[in-house]
Amino acid sequence: MRKQPKYLQIAEYIKERISTGEWPVGSIIPSQRELAKQFGVNRSTSTAAIEELMAEGLLEGAVGRGTAVVNNTWTLMNSRPHPNWNENVEWGIHQASLETVRKINESESDSGLIQLSKGELSPDMFPLGRMRQIMNLVSAEMKPFGYEEPRGNKRLRQAVSSYLEKRGLKVSPSSILIVSGSLQALHLISIGLLQKGTKVYLEDPSYLNSLSVFQSAGMKLKGLPMDEEGIIPASIPSGPEGKSVLYCNPTFHNPTGALSGVNRRRNIVKECSYRRIPIIEDDVYRDLWLEESPPAPMKAEDSAGNILYTGSLSKTLTPGLRIGWLAGPEPVIERLADLKMQSDYGSSSLSQQIAARWLEDGSYDQHLHYVREELRIRREAAAAELEKQMKEYAVWTLPRGGFFIWIQLRPEYQRRNLFEKALSKGILLNPGSIYSPKPDWHIRLSYAFASIEEIKEGIAVLASILKEGK
Repeated sequence: MRKQPKYLQIAEYIKERISTGEWPVGSIIPSQRELAKQFGVNRSTSTAAIEELMAEGLLEGAVGRGTAVVNNTWTLMNSRPHPNWNENVEWGIHQASLETVRKINESESDSGLIQLSKGELSPDMFPLGRMRQIMNLVSAEMKPFGYEEPRGNKRLRQAVSSYLEKRGLKVSPSSILIVSGSLQALHLISIGLLQKGTKVYLEDPSYLNSLSVFQSAGMKLKGLPMDEEGIIPASIPSGPEGKSVLYCNPTFHNPTGALSGVNRRRNIVKECSYRRIPIIEDDVYRDLWLEESPPAPMKAEDSAGNILYTGSLSKTLTPGLRIGWLAGPEPVIERLADLKMQSDYGSSSLSQQIAARWLEDGSYDQHLHYVREELRIRREAAAAELEKQMKEYAVWTLPRGGFFIWIQLRPEYQRRNLFEKALSKGILLNPGSIYSPKPDWHIRLSYAFASIEEIKEGIAVLASILKEGK
C-alpha cells in the first residue's frame, strides 16, 4: 500500500485531534514551524497540510493569534450551536500567565535551546547515586502507606525543624506545614489568610510579578524600591490594618541576587511591626551561598508570630520531589493544613519519606557542599564571559549566592524584541519585563542549569544580537 504524502499525514493528525475533542472549536493549533519540527519536515509541508484543512473548512487564520479550529465534522453536519469547554477558558477565577511567561514555560522543555532562563540545578548536579541509596533504604522499610497527617509527615517535620535550627531559626514540628513547593505555600496563604483587596507589598522587581497567585485571589501587588540589600525599609507604607502584607525574598533575591544584611533585616521587621504589616519571607535560595553563609532568617527576629516563612528542596536538591515547608504560628498552620487537605490531601508520602532521610543523615549538607562548588565555577565562567563579550552593552553585579546574574542593558542597546530574537537563535532567557510592571531593560541570566560551554556560547550569541541592533 502506497504511503500517504507527509502533508496528508499531518492533516490527518490534526483532524484526529479535532475529532476527539482535544482541539475543540476555537482552539489555536500548533504553528507551522512547530508542526514541521514535530514531523521532521520542511515548513512548506506543514503549510500545505494547514491549507488543505482550511479548504475543507476546518481551520481558519486568526489575526495575531495563529490558526484556529473553526469547525469539526459535527458542526459541518449540524448548524445548531454546541457547547465545549473552550467557552469556559476565560471564565475561571485564576488568571492566565503572561504571554512571555507561558512561552518561557513551554520552551524550558526544549532540549535544543541553550537554557539561560531556568531557575533549577543542572542535571549534572543531581545526586543520582545517593538518591538511589536513599530510595532503597526507604523501600526496605516500606509499609503500606496512605494519606499523611494534615501538617505532613511527622518525621519530615521533625527533620525540617532540626534543619531550621541549624540556620538560626527555632520552630517546633507542630508549627511546620509540608507543602508541594513554596509556590503552594503562597497559594494557600492567598486563599486562606488574606482578604480580597489586600495590598501585597513586594520588591520591585520581583519573581512574584511573573505569577498570578495573589492577583487571582483579588489582591493587588505594589512594588517597593530596592538597593543592593533589597527592600528599603523607609519605603514600606502604612496601610489599612488587615489589608496589607509584605512579601520579600531577602536571601539571594530572585531576580536581582540581592542579599539583605543583618541590620537591613531587623529594620524591615521593625518597620512592619510598627505598621502592623505581616510578612511572608521566601527563603528558598538560603543554602546556595557561594562566599559566606547569609544572616539568620528574618523569622528568627519574630517573637509575635508576624512572619510566615517558606523554604524548599526544589532549588537545592531537585524540584521533582515537590517538597517545601511553611513555618508560622500553630493556628495559622492548622488553618492552612486544612486547606491543603481540601486541595490535594497532602504531598506525596513517598517524597516526604525520602526528603526526611536526606535531611536526617547528613546527606543533604554533603550535597550542598558539592552544589556550591559547582555553582561557584559556573558563576565565575559566566562572569568571565560577560566581561569578555558584554561590557560594552550592559552592566551587572555578581551575586554572592543563588542562581542569577541581573544584567542591565545600556540605553543604546535596549531592544523590545530581545527575548524573541534570542529565542530565534536558540537562546532562552528571562527578560526583566516579567518581573516588574514598569518598563524594564534587564535580563535575568541563570548560570545554574546550562553547561559552562553553553553559558559561554549563549552569552556570545546575546552579545552578537545586541551588536547587530546598535
